[in-house]
Amino acid sequence: MSADRFTPETTRLDDAARAGWLYYVAGNTQDQIARKLGVSRQSAQRLVAMALSERLVKVRLDHPIGRCMDLAAALADRYGLTLAEVAPSDPEAPDLLAGIAIAAAAHLERVLKSPERRIVSLGTGRNLRAMVEQLPRMSCPQHVVVSRLGNMMEDGSATPYNATIRLAERIGAPHFPYPLPVLARDPAELAAMQAQQAARNTIDLCARADLSLVGIGQMDMTAPLHVDGFLSAVEMAELARAGAVGEITSWVYDAQGRIIDCAFNRRVASAPLPCRPARDVIAVASGQSKLPAIRAALVGRLITGLITSEATAERLLA
Repeated sequence: MSADRFTPETTRLDDAARAGWLYYVAGNTQDQIARKLGVSRQSAQRLVAMALSERLVKVRLDHPIGRCMDLAAALADRYGLTLAEVAPSDPEAPDLLAGIAIAAAAHLERVLKSPERRIVSLGTGRNLRAMVEQLPRMSCPQHVVVSRLGNMMEDGSATPYNATIRLAERIGAPHFPYPLPVLARDPAELAAMQAQQAARNTIDLCARADLSLVGIGQMDMTAPLHVDGFLSAVEMAELARAGAVGEITSWVYDAQGRIIDCAFNRRVASAPLPCRPARDVIAVASGQSKLPAIRAALVGRLITGLITSEATAERLLA
């Protein structure tokens, strides 16, 4: 690392960028910023003003904070990632979604600016929905958006965090919803459903996706699969005994990132989750409760990239 990285000017811009993020993204008052950065209110005002005058702040933060860059580089090095993005954290709200949603939207926007056809596949979850909300409206009829898992519960009701249709509408691209429920009743029903032409076509698109963006779920009693009614308390206990620590698009895996051979996974209708994927599979995930699941996905090379928060990156590297 070069010695000029930590010049007074660099440090001053880093402070201004952090103050700008706290003010414009996290919605802090200048008094709150002063307290969090350990400076006077007047200094906080000057730092926020500098973030604008130096053009560090536009719609999203446009300055790579040195600490976040260091963390991203360390994550990429340790886990062999092709992409690592670390968004600044508010010290009093370390798991705020806004920062990683903006970072994920920025990466997706770069991909969508390609004039060549790109297939983008999506998982589900709050983070991906928040990412789509941060994406500017674009005209991208050359691209294709496809869902990696179904949008239906067993009773036919829709799951609440599917982002595929929202993304397709936002960029004016054709989209392919996954034409199956999240779970089949048994392996025989799953095989019959996956034999349908629409299902085969969607699964093929997912396999050829140039970019896949997924969430990561924890496997405790706050797990989305349990809260949303896909797994009972008894089934959660069985999976815990089998070593389950996380899930991606409903595929449950252990601490080594290995998909568990179990009754639940044999009913999962989602597109297959490859180990050591050859194409970009980027997880958008953060939070203390998700740490074991994120770490396992990294260890097992279920993902090629990670967009996360400063606080989560520090915990992953601790």
